[in-house]
Amino acid sequence: MTSKVLCPTDGAAHSAQAVITAAELAAKFGAELYICVVNVAHGGGRGPLIHHWPDAEAQQILDVATKLAADHGVKAAHTAIVIDREAASGIVGFAETHGIDHIVMGTGDKKGISRLMLGSVAADVSARAHCSVTVAR
Repeated sequence: MTSKVLCPTDGAAHSAQAVITAAELAAKFGAELYICVVNVAHGGGRGPLIHHWPDAEAQQILDVATKLAADHGVKAAHTAIVIDREAASGIVGFAETHGIDHIVMGTGDKKGISRLMLGSVAADVSARAHCSVTVAR
């Protein structure tokens, strides 16, 4: 049974579709919806630790996703900004820590060599997650 749904978002168009799908799934099953942004940390060591987005921008991404979820049947979503060195490990770690039983996420439209070189966060999460993963398109 689905009781906790996680939707990671980065504010891109493919993430918006994932938020809609996650909200509809949560509403259908009466599940709690969690929305997170993984603010990837770069650097550190000998230099400063730099996050992918400034805090205000990460919060704005969450606010837009929360409103979109509300427009699709979820009035109160849990939100979080997760800091990690890579997006997939941040998502999987959050899901494990919070007892998530279904992850819904989008995927970009990388093709060809960019897909081979850069990989896919959705594919990595699907391979590593302890729960069901839906890739929304």
